Amino acid sequence: MSRVGKYPINIPEGVNVDIKGNVVTVKGKLGELCCSFDDSHVSAKLDEGKVVVAPLSQSLTARALWGTTRANINTLVKGVSEGYTKNLELVGVGYKARMEGTKLVLSLGFSHDVDFPAPQGIKISCESPTQIKIFGVDKQLVGQVAAEIRKYRKPEPYKGKGVKYENEYIRRKEGKKK
Repeated sequence: MSRVGKYPINIPEGVNVDIKGNVVTVKGKLGELCCSFDDSHVSAKLDEGKVVVAPLSQSLTARALWGTTRANINTLVKGVSEGYTKNLELVGVGYKARMEGTKLVLSLGFSHDVDFPAPQGIKISCESPTQIKIFGVDKQLVGQVAAEIRKYRKPEPYKGKGVKYENEYIRRKEGKKK
């Protein structure tokens, strides 16, 4: 039995869920998302304000997709009702970020500034010159944008300089010895 898949997904007020075949469309106050699932192994239906996902057989594939499908639909519901946020920190002397319209401009110790245009559906803001906040309804897209910004200057293990996630722990190495 799937421990995740057996729980129904509660639909918050103001969120509409529409299931047609193997496509789930979720509309809420923050936007609209849709995803498809494998309808040969799993079924999803609306039942009294909740989404219920069930396997069509007891095969290993059906049982594996049961929990995955439920988690994906729950991610959509949470995304359109609350949204997802990733926070990044810039650590290092002279490392700073600023917004110019919809473009994020990063000073990361290179001879030039790095421009990062915000993709459609993502809101980037800078609370301070060393803090970046990424907000969106699509969990995958928010994580992808955060990873692409972090890729410009990953944290290094000797001084910890670079772009890191807010609660990321950088394991430090000892420097050269005399």
